[in-house]
Amino acid sequence: MADDLSAVARFLYEAGTLKHTRRTGWWMAGVNDPESIAEHSWRTSIIASVIAKLEGADPARAAFLAVWHDTQETRTGDVNHLGKKYATSADPEAVTADQTAGMPELLAATIQDLVAEYEAKDSPEAVCARDADKLECMLQGIEYKAQGYQAAQRWIDNSRARLTTETGRRLADELLGQGPLDWLRAAIGEKG
Repeated sequence: MADDLSAVARFLYEAGTLKHTRRTGWWMAGVNDPESIAEHSWRTSIIASVIAKLEGADPARAAFLAVWHDTQETRTGDVNHLGKKYATSADPEAVTADQTAGMPELLAATIQDLVAEYEAKDSPEAVCARDADKLECMLQGIEYKAQGYQAAQRWIDNSRARLTTETGRRLADELLGQGPLDWLRAAIGEKG
């Protein structure tokens, strides 16, 4: 391979910062140690693959879009909903272009196209990935509420209201009807 991979190596270190960057909106709900952007993106990718499969879209593509959906936050941080009211929102496509500068063209173009597709919502997979983003936020809110953070209800309600796919809405209803440990009770055979 003749391409210089130094820009790719730098980006891999940069992407690792998402493991330590917290999702700031949860602080408004009183959560002391909220999930990281990387944790959010991982479960969003799982959810995107599930929604896409059930919606008849490509689950691998939806998960791929979801993996990359917040990578720009290495440079912008996680600007919560209120912060976006005051701060000029950085264009995810422009940030991605900067992040991929110097990478082999095939790789840079692939990443830039993924982010553009996600932002434009112009494919069934992008719609599924965006619903997964909202559903993951709702699910995290349910978990935080179960830990005693009652203010998380606002995130639960707002996320549920923004879902667009039939599968996303149905999954939301199922999640709202269960508790965070119901999976464990079922796995060990406890009767409800």
